[in-house]
Amino acid sequence: MLNGKSILVTGGTGSFGRECIHQILKKYKPARLIVFSRDELKQSEMQQDPRFHSPAMRYFLGDVRDPERLQRAFRGVDFVIHAAALKQVPAAEYNPHEFIKTNIGGAMNIVEAAVNCGVQRVIALSTDKAANPINLYGATKLCSDKIFVASNSYAGRSPTRFAAVRYGNVIGSRGSVIPVFLEQRKRGRITITDKRMTRFLISLNNGVEFVLACLESMVGGEIFVPKIPSCKIVDLVEAMGTGCTIQEIGRRPGEKLHEILVSEDDAPMTVELPDRFIITPAHPYWSSHMQELGGMPCPDGFSYVSNTNPYQLPIHRVREICREIARKLGYDDSF
Repeated sequence: MLNGKSILVTGGTGSFGRECIHQILKKYKPARLIVFSRDELKQSEMQQDPRFHSPAMRYFLGDVRDPERLQRAFRGVDFVIHAAALKQVPAAEYNPHEFIKTNIGGAMNIVEAAVNCGVQRVIALSTDKAANPINLYGATKLCSDKIFVASNSYAGRSPTRFAAVRYGNVIGSRGSVIPVFLEQRKRGRITITDKRMTRFLISLNNGVEFVLACLESMVGGEIFVPKIPSCKIVDLVEAMGTGCTIQEIGRRPGEKLHEILVSEDDAPMTVELPDRFIITPAHPYWSSHMQELGGMPCPDGFSYVSNTNPYQLPIHRVREICREIARKLGYDDSF
């Protein structure tokens, strides 16, 4: 589907953006592949990376807060993958205005530019923190999800369609728990916020593959949720904390004990497929698309939560993952 198309990735210099662009170049032959981001240094580093040497590559400096710049960037674009966001939970609690401007205002600007420029499909990255949010970051991403779902009606007779993908913590991404523990391990002391905590985990590669698959299959209005494993935080500590002092410091502002990908309130609008759940819009017009999705409706009271997820990673697999990330990031993997 992506062969011969023009594709733009917002946040294209981030962890997801780089891997997404790398996979597209390996598997497809796009006419143009546009990096849209506000960091000129990271764009310069990408241009020097042999993995991104392709005549299809374009680099566009800009911010999703700037609607005029988005209108310019979206001209002639077929597909948009929206990965730009502010995402650090503690930072959101103390800088709410900035997160609202980027995560909510930016989503509104993406919609306007996509409709005005005739983009065919837009798929946006969401987060498990958008389900029953208790922190500012999750609340902004919930608003973003609502904006993209409702924009299928907002687009009117325009062919532009919008969907979102919601998944858990990306293994080894910047600021995520495994790199943090690996850095603390060097100093012989690992801090844990709450020993009861669990988290969904997905690899960067699998996250990108899932987003590209959803981009191809979407009809507009879906929130796609992959079936992914969960992990106990104490298992991460046990896997790499040999010889370290373990200190429980209490939960940070806005931090959940367990993560939710599908809440009980979403269950009546959710269908289950072998590899994913799809949360459908609560709009009458959407009933005509249900046959296209397939799958089975989820029962009332269903929820998809990290501590009750049937796919829990065993400790030996947790240790293997930690070692893989340690080697990749240049840390000692002898644990």
